[in-house]
Amino acid sequence: MNPCDEVVELPVDGELDLHTFAPHEVKELVADYVEEAAGRGIFELRIVHGKGTGAMKRLVHTVLERHELVVAFRTADERAGGWGATLVQLRPPRG
Repeated sequence: MNPCDEVVELPVDGELDLHTFAPHEVKELVADYVEEAAGRGIFELRIVHGKGTGAMKRLVHTVLERHELVVAFRTADERAGGWGATLVQLRPPRG
């Protein structure tokens, strides 16, 4: 098995830290995490993307803008990570 194909188990507790992931992994990871969290009854998320150049934040926001379970999202306040994190509000999944 290619190490890049390894499945990584992440805790679904409402906080997703993207520091250890490459940008090409983020789109699918964030979408899957949103769905899994909502399915477990977790409707408030904190996604930590870091500050850097802002590219990862823009990528995360693009995914959130298009996801049907996302009601709203915003940059975190300073206590929750400032512009290095995004707070997300989800709606319960249908069905």
